Amino acid sequence: AGSIFKTAGVTNSNLAACGVGAIGLLATGATTWLLDRAGRRILLIISSAGMTLSLLAIAVIFFLKDNVPQDSDMYYILSMVSLFAIVAYVITFSFGMGAIPWVIMSEILPVSIKSLAGSFATLANWLTSFGITMTANLLLSWSAGGTFACYTLVSTFTLMFIILWVPETKGRTLEEIQWSFR
Repeated sequence: AGSIFKTAGVTNSNLAACGVGAIGLLATGATTWLLDRAGRRILLIISSAGMTLSLLAIAVIFFLKDNVPQDSDMYYILSMVSLFAIVAYVITFSFGMGAIPWVIMSEILPVSIKSLAGSFATLANWLTSFGITMTANLLLSWSAGGTFACYTLVSTFTLMFIILWVPETKGRTLEEIQWSFR
């Protein structure tokens, strides 16, 4: 996150990263309260849509910043809007995509494959996180706007997947959930 903040024009990127992390922690805490009140699916849709819009805003801002002088008011405004979009991304991630997939996974998988499928999902999560972490700085040096455009595309596919195939699991038995997949 530090290099993203520096690219956005923040002078103390470590402090900004800590602040955004604290905001994410608070949003995750709010999610535990909302989970059984609002439902899993709607929180995932809101979360993924918010993430997609935030990533799109960041991509557009980084493309625009390439054409704006660094000492202009517009550059400063774009930097502040990009920081707002990063905070919005963290909040919307924390409201759904950060925790709810793990909850849904525990609710939709039959007991016979739960441990194997859960292990595979955890492995896939960490391998993906590793890949993103290892390539982020390289991609950002190639094109900050292009990097976030790619992330926006992946987030858009995630949103479509949730809308089309993820069932609501709140208040349903395993049998009812399994029936919804037929």
